[in-house]
Amino acid sequence: MPPPRRVALVHYWLVGMRGGERVLEEMLRLYPEADIFTHVVDRDRISPLLAARPIIETGIARLPGARRHYQKYLSLMPRALEELDMGAYDLVLSSESGPAKGVIARPDATHVCYCHSPMRYIWDHYPAYRAGLGGVKRRVFSHLAHGLRQWDVTSAARVDRFVANSRFVAGRIHRAWGRESVVVHPPVDLEKYGPEPARPRDHYLFVSELVAYKRADLAVEAFRGLDLPLKVVGQGEESARLARDAPPNVEMLGRVGDGALADLYRGARALIFPGEEDFGIVPVEAMACGTPVIAFGRGGALDSVRAGVTGTFFEAQEPAALRAAVTDFDARRSDFDAGIIAAHARGFGAERFRRELAVVIESTRAAQSARFSG
Repeated sequence: MPPPRRVALVHYWLVGMRGGERVLEEMLRLYPEADIFTHVVDRDRISPLLAARPIIETGIARLPGARRHYQKYLSLMPRALEELDMGAYDLVLSSESGPAKGVIARPDATHVCYCHSPMRYIWDHYPAYRAGLGGVKRRVFSHLAHGLRQWDVTSAARVDRFVANSRFVAGRIHRAWGRESVVVHPPVDLEKYGPEPARPRDHYLFVSELVAYKRADLAVEAFRGLDLPLKVVGQGEESARLARDAPPNVEMLGRVGDGALADLYRGARALIFPGEEDFGIVPVEAMACGTPVIAFGRGGALDSVRAGVTGTFFEAQEPAALRAAVTDFDARRSDFDAGIIAAHARGFGAERFRRELAVVIESTRAAQSARFSG
């Protein structure tokens, strides 16, 4: 069928360049003339590719301090999305992790939602998020989250097709919204990464933002008492505590540049990945360098890591379980082939993402067209 005349890309907020924004870039490469809609944008912190397109902000952007404190206006975002005029667009692609999918498209338009995850802080992470708030904030958030969940389920009915970034997120979509989804793994920038066969591998590696659910604390504790070095890359709210409590064999590196990170991947015996992630870009980057992954056996890592071929899993988020997995891996790490691992990672590139997403979009458009012409 002919290409859509006008395309809208809807993203939750554009204040940096992380995994969700890389997905948005690839959507834009599929539809270079698309307009972008978002709650707030900081053009100094996004890529030139995104910044070159028209970006329409919702009414949230006009509120005081919105570009820095946008999440404080979460309760207003559903209405802000519904006030956007989508009448000119034949195809709407929403990128959902914060509120984005709730726009109101034309009845004959096609709306495909690529879901990184339903909003964790109102669904499966809600108890932990709520527990971290003080008394008044906790009561306010409980009331807010209840209303947001109702809107979240209602607005899911406006989407023609959901695309999940992993089987794990597909399960979350079904649990939260009662909808089935197609899995298309997110794009990983593989051009910066590749194996270096002669490189000695002398350390273990953890790479992540240092926030609680990434479980850097588990990696640090697992290496306490091991005669093996662990390098920790990343910064965040847990940086100071982890640095203060880290044993001598754990080195805190903070943030590093892309080139240094690639070198760290290539010099690692294995990447330690102890969190439960939606998908997890970092394990694929490590594998692209021929580096195996020791991952917690839940979440998106089950889609990217092949047990016994590109890594191994541990089954309990406890230091003893991870320590045992590291010890076992270290004794048989020669069983893992860097070339095979790197070849596996190449299946997660950007070209594959665009191709698979385009197939889903076109089949959904064809079904929508048939519905209105039959």
